[in-house]
Amino acid sequence: MIGWYVHHHGWGHATRVRAILPHLDDEVTVFSSLPAPPGLPSHARWETLPFDADDIVDPSGARHAPSHFGDETARGALHWAPIAHPGHRARLALIADWAATTAVSAFVIDVSAEVTAFVRLLGVPTVVVAQPGCRTDRPHRMAYEMADRILAPWAEGTIPAAGLDDFRDRVRRVGGVSRYDGRYAVDGRGAGDGRDAGGGRDAGAGRGADHAAGRRVLFLGRTLPESVRHRTAMLLGEAGWTVETAGTGDGDRIDDVWPMITRAQVVVSAAGQNSVADLAAANARAVVVPQERPFGEQEETAGVLAAGGWAEVAPASAEADEVAALVERAAVRTPDWRGWQVRGAAERAAAVIEEVRV
Repeated sequence: MIGWYVHHHGWGHATRVRAILPHLDDEVTVFSSLPAPPGLPSHARWETLPFDADDIVDPSGARHAPSHFGDETARGALHWAPIAHPGHRARLALIADWAATTAVSAFVIDVSAEVTAFVRLLGVPTVVVAQPGCRTDRPHRMAYEMADRILAPWAEGTIPAAGLDDFRDRVRRVGGVSRYDGRYAVDGRGAGDGRDAGGGRDAGAGRGADHAAGRRVLFLGRTLPESVRHRTAMLLGEAGWTVETAGTGDGDRIDDVWPMITRAQVVVSAAGQNSVADLAAANARAVVVPQERPFGEQEETAGVLAAGGWAEVAPASAEADEVAALVERAAVRTPDWRGWQVRGAAERAAAVIEEVRV
C-alpha cells in the first residue's frame, strides 16, 4: 500500500496524483483536506482529513485564531503546526493509525514539511514532491534531508530550484506531469513533443493553418483581475478574436478543458506546474501570467518560460492593452515544448516511487 498526502491549496496537487495513479500497480490511499475528486481508479482510496487552519473552539464556545495558543512555526523550524488545534492533532492521528495497521510500502508527500517529518518518524520511506521557487528555509531543508527521494515535476535544465542543490543524489527530475499526456486533439496535436500519436507531423507547425480562418483565445483560470480580463477580451474581440473562458469564475468551471486548449490559437494561463504541463502537452501558444505564491514559485517558472521561448510572459500588474499585445505576439510564435518533457512524465514519476518501496 502506498500513502499519498495532497495539500489542499488549489487543485494542482490533486490533479497531479490523478495523473500518476494509473501508472502505479500498488493500492494507494490518499490523505487530504480536499474532497475526493471524481474518477479515481479502483485501486485508489481517498481519506478526507480534518482542517487545521480554521478557528479553535474552546469548551466555552469561544473562537480563537489557529495561532492563539502559541507560535505555529515552532520558532521557524516548521511551516504550520498550530498548538492545541484539534484538527491538526486529528489529521496526524489518522495518518498514524492507518500506518500502524497497514503494510505501507512508501508515502508520497505533495506537499508538507510536517507530514514528511511525521511519516519518516513512523519508519516509512518517503518521496517528497518538490516545487519551484526559493525553498531554502529550515522546514523545506528538513523535509529534503528526510526524504528518500525528491520528485521534481520538471525537466532537467529548466527550473533552477536552488533549494535542491545539496540533495542531487536523491532528486529525480521527471518532466512536466500533465493529466493530458498521451491525449490528442482531432488534428494530432498533443504530447508536448511535436508529434502525433504515430510520430507524425510537427504539431506546432500545423497550428497556424488550423486557425487561419478564425483566431481563438482561451482565458484559463482566474489569471487576470476580472476588470482587466473583460477589457482584454473586448480589445481582442474588436481585433477579430473569438474569446473563450474556462474557470475564470463560478459560472464557467469545466472539468475537461483539453478540447478548449487544443482548439485555441493562444491560451492565457497562470504559471502553475500543472497549468504549464497542460500547455506543453497541447503544444500550445501561450501568454503566461505568474500569480503571487509563497517562495516565488510561479515567478521562477515564468522566468524560465520567457528565457526558453516557450511562452510570452505578462506581469501580474499588466493592463489590458499589454495582455492583448502579448496575445498577438504569441499567435505568430511556434514554441517547441519538447524540452518540457511531458510525454511519459507521469510514468517516470511512478518509477521514482518504485525506487523506495519496501
